[in-house]
Amino acid sequence: MIKKCLFPVAGYGTRFLPATKSQPKEMLPVVNKPLVQYGVEEAIEAGLTEVGFVTGRGKRAIADHFDISYELENQISGTGKEKYLSSIRKVMEEGTFTFTRQKEMLGLGHAILTGRTIVGNEAFGVILADDLCVDQEEGVMKQMVNLYNQFRCSIVAIEEVPEDEVHKYGVIEGENIKEGLYRVTNMVEKPSKEDAPSNLAIIGRYILTPDIFEIIENTPPGRNGEVQITDALLTQAKKGCVMAYKFRGKRFDCGSVKGFVEASNYVFENLYEDD
Repeated sequence: MIKKCLFPVAGYGTRFLPATKSQPKEMLPVVNKPLVQYGVEEAIEAGLTEVGFVTGRGKRAIADHFDISYELENQISGTGKEKYLSSIRKVMEEGTFTFTRQKEMLGLGHAILTGRTIVGNEAFGVILADDLCVDQEEGVMKQMVNLYNQFRCSIVAIEEVPEDEVHKYGVIEGENIKEGLYRVTNMVEKPSKEDAPSNLAIIGRYILTPDIFEIIENTPPGRNGEVQITDALLTQAKKGCVMAYKFRGKRFDCGSVKGFVEASNYVFENLYEDD
């Protein structure tokens, strides 16, 4: 069973300045919960209760959020306001949380490699909190864990994007195994529209087997001088097997202001409950 999930949360969130000047972008609220909590809830729903954060400077608020706040809880104890802590209390009861720091921002591949001490020698999930995924029946990570239990290899989540947006993503090419599932034969990081092998874009959900760490260590910096997880996964695909899964559900790109606002509106209209 997969039990661990990494959250790379060391980025600066510059697209949300000045709001992110003194607080992590992952702590920006989507209605009444910080963005990162949605991702952690998705991981725990999938059975990934050992949560590891790869953080950086200025990210202490994330650790504080997944810890007890004695002053606040004492102040509202026994009042009607106590119910507003129910969701985070549930997360804290069901999950354990570990933190390590990425000393330099050298790409997603490097961030995942930094989490090696948390993961150890076992398969693990990766959730990028910027991608808020919602499905009222079964979360994306749970869907992927079910697939991993069948195929026992690395899996990336994908969705079709407009051709004029492929340059924002890692893009896969693959052999169609069955509806919505591909065996990856090629991956390109942020290709031009003309060079993209398809419009199947990788989004922020991964299940990775532990051999990925050694592959990342031997992966030279790629686009923008960063260690790209896409490059490492392509090597893994050529040596063995990487699957790409077209997930069920809705995804919002909360790394952009437009996507963040769309997510907030959707959550408020469809998921928010004011007791």
